[in-house]
Amino acid sequence: MSQRIRIDPITRLEGHGRIEIFLDERGDVANTYFQVPELRGFERFCVGRAAEEMPVVTARICGVCPEAHHLAAAKALDVVFGVQPPVPARKLRELLYSAFFVTDHATHFYALGGPDFIVGPDAPPSERNILGVIRKAGREIAKQVLDCRARNHEVITVLGGRPIHPVAGLPGGWSCSLSEGARREIEIAARENVEFALLSLKLFHTLVLGNQEFSEMIRSEAWCHRTYSLGTVDSRNRVNFYDGTLRVIDPEGAEFSRFEAAAYRDHIAERVEPWTFLKFPFLRAIGWKGFEDGSDSGVYTATPLARLNVSDGMATPRAQEEFERFYETLGTGKANGRYRPVHHRLATHWARLVEMLYAAERMLELATDPEITSPDVRRIPDGIRGIGVGSVEAPRGTLIHHYETDQRGILTRVNLIVGTTHNHAAISMSIRKAAQSLIRAGRIVEEGLLNRIEMAFRLYDPCLSCATHSLPGHMPLEVIVRGADGTALRSFRRDEGAVS
Repeated sequence: MSQRIRIDPITRLEGHGRIEIFLDERGDVANTYFQVPELRGFERFCVGRAAEEMPVVTARICGVCPEAHHLAAAKALDVVFGVQPPVPARKLRELLYSAFFVTDHATHFYALGGPDFIVGPDAPPSERNILGVIRKAGREIAKQVLDCRARNHEVITVLGGRPIHPVAGLPGGWSCSLSEGARREIEIAARENVEFALLSLKLFHTLVLGNQEFSEMIRSEAWCHRTYSLGTVDSRNRVNFYDGTLRVIDPEGAEFSRFEAAAYRDHIAERVEPWTFLKFPFLRAIGWKGFEDGSDSGVYTATPLARLNVSDGMATPRAQEEFERFYETLGTGKANGRYRPVHHRLATHWARLVEMLYAAERMLELATDPEITSPDVRRIPDGIRGIGVGSVEAPRGTLIHHYETDQRGILTRVNLIVGTTHNHAAISMSIRKAAQSLIRAGRIVEEGLLNRIEMAFRLYDPCLSCATHSLPGHMPLEVIVRGADGTALRSFRRDEGAVS
């Protein structure tokens, strides 16, 4: 008799989803489905609006990363209206974005991903949360996390006009310049961010890498996929969150392609499956070969780990030191003068902290740049080109905004590809591989084991609200185990707190 296991809802992510695990008649995993049963709607109801509304409208897609949508929209509008922002305006945008990256990565590590390692993957759910992290790591850590969020949201408020859903981004630049007094306060916050990032990395080295079980989990084949990687790099192939070109490397680390965001449709295609409202992007030159990894599959990832993999290094000194430690520790070696990619997906948590340190250091560089207080922060558009593509690296992956307008600047087409969408195929593959590695015939499926399967999607820090643009926004979550004949043998619903 066949079985089905359902994890519903999946936990510690932005949005809602469920996992269906189908077992064969022996009790081994035959297949899994990561289901996002929400309606994509945002791209449609933006059509007919004035293009200049998009930085404010799209920021409302999600309360977790509105800054990413705000800046991707502003960059797309720069192109739509054919205007290049002054350098000080671009630096102000990146300054805000650096502060946002620090607080977002900190939130994921301490509240979403960290509990699995700091508290333990098999700890009771009542302890496997931010409060458990505080008990394990100490109250001083909790204070540091809260202080980090508070100071960076204050920076976002000063620069963006609001602590959530910023409004300062405009076609051609920024709405206001930065005063010297505000700059000094931001510099202090940036220095504190650097120290906090270093503290977080020290905690990771001690509690995660210093724990044999967790260190072995990071290197385990159960959470490993050898796919292509996508990310934004600068002219020296270093990680950049705000600006640069998109680079794709193959599973061995060789450059596969490099392109401007405006050319994304020549390189990326999207596939639709009937069992989810979330699309599956893939590399157009290779094609869709199903949920498989390797160089013959068009599946790729765009995560913090992918960004490190596509780069030759970091653009700030302490982050570069940690970058080298990352690759030396995980033992990938070098080829053609650069590190080979790391494919152990749980290492994404470490990569995220490397990025947090880079964002803090970059924030400090910008806060001490003499040009940052220049009043030259906007150029007024004087025409409409009608088509514009803007991209940034959101914490979860590459974010692309593509707008088309009529001659009046009214939107006729909108396409958004968010980080979670880029990673959707890989998330599905990681869930399947973890389930196949952990569930065996005759093994009792306990809550801790299901949580280890959830860790396979949680490492991607998915944001399903951004990816699906749901209307009305309700998405129930359930994990079901079925037998070969489709009969439901076991289900797990966290919202009901019951296993059947």
